Amino acid sequence: MMRDAPILVADLFANLPDDLRHKGEPSVWAKMTRPGLQMHSFLEGAFFDDDKHLWLSDVPYGRVFRVSPQGQWEVMHKIDGEPHSMRIAPDGRRMAVDYRHGLVELTGPDSFEVLTQGLPDQPFLGLSDMSYGPDDTLWFTDSGRTSLSDPAGRVYCMRPEGDLRLVLDCVPYSNGICLSPDGAWVYVAVTRANQIWRLSSRLPATGQPMAGVFLQLSGGLGPDGLATNGKGQLAVAQAQAGRAYVFDGLGDAIAEIRLPQGLWTTSVTFHPDDDALLFITDAQHGAVFTCRIPE
Repeated sequence: MMRDAPILVADLFANLPDDLRHKGEPSVWAKMTRPGLQMHSFLEGAFFDDDKHLWLSDVPYGRVFRVSPQGQWEVMHKIDGEPHSMRIAPDGRRMAVDYRHGLVELTGPDSFEVLTQGLPDQPFLGLSDMSYGPDDTLWFTDSGRTSLSDPAGRVYCMRPEGDLRLVLDCVPYSNGICLSPDGAWVYVAVTRANQIWRLSSRLPATGQPMAGVFLQLSGGLGPDGLATNGKGQLAVAQAQAGRAYVFDGLGDAIAEIRLPQGLWTTSVTFHPDDDALLFITDAQHGAVFTCRIPE
């Protein structure tokens, strides 16, 4: 699949400063996911705001960082939770998917409001990632600890008026999620099957939509974070493989990007002013890398 794609090596953009690296007892989330390790952070959910600042979530220690274009780090939020990813909503609210609490609004530097913990008969398993569509619909994934032996991961969407809908409930660890630039397609990283699924954003009136395998990957743990650019290209962070991939809208490989260090590739995002400049997050070393994609 990647045979004809050029292999590129990413460059370091910024490291998490030493004074922001956790040095105390690992959190409950850290002990669950990386038992026995002294986890300094676990960076996820990269995205850019309108001022070209890069935002990252630190899942085990409840922090959200903002990184300036010059690579300066700032703690914007620190809550008693496990935010996997956050986004600035179209109305300006800071929304986050929190593994412990559900869908939340970050209301202050150390405060948050739980908006929903699931449907009345179906509480969330443990939320993972999120993305807004062009019509302001929020799409998010609910992975919990699902896998091929328990393919019960979920995908939800929430319309601007607040209606929550279960989209899929049969996913072996639903993880990264993003939409095509025109909003027509939803891409879901299915980590434990090493696949990217694709479905139409135009959902049927009732029931679940048809979903298909858009990409079959191999190696590592499986795909984590996803991102698209204005050209419709899809970037994939391949977890525990130290690399990211970029595909065109037909699923053909454009580039394979390898990190100079670190295997825990968790998230990707394109620079808002440059469709060819990809930012890649490595949670093992707490670092962000960049790579220019061939035209």
